[in-house]
Amino acid sequence: MAIGSKELTPIELDTYEDDRLLDELKKAKEELFNLRFQSATGQLESHGRLRAVKRDIARIYTVIRERELGIRATPAPLEAPAKAKRGSKKDDTTAEVVDDAPAASAADEAPKADDNAAAEPSKAPKAKAKEAK
Repeated sequence: MAIGSKELTPIELDTYEDDRLLDELKKAKEELFNLRFQSATGQLESHGRLRAVKRDIARIYTVIRERELGIRATPAPLEAPAKAKRGSKKDDTTAEVVDDAPAASAADEAPKADDNAAAEPSKAPKAKAKEAK
């Protein structure tokens, strides 16, 4: 592979979750911007790095798109191993959650007639315009 892209092989990218892929994409785009800036000012030492970063970006985009299409499987989220609970009273009291908030009623969820009228444009002005002609 090219310079610096050894950690971004497709096999390695398969293990990344979507959030991490987006973070890697953002980093690579920032690096590409910096490399282009260095190239424009004549400070770039390794022109091959530009090519490598562009390929890394393309590789990340490919993995993201393949996941959207279902060609490539999304990795299962890694869960931290659960710690063994001790018989502490402090843990037992914090585990209880009390929900004092009242449940939403059906009247709150149903849209009102006035809300629907505001959401849809009124047909009355069109009818008046036809009558005026």
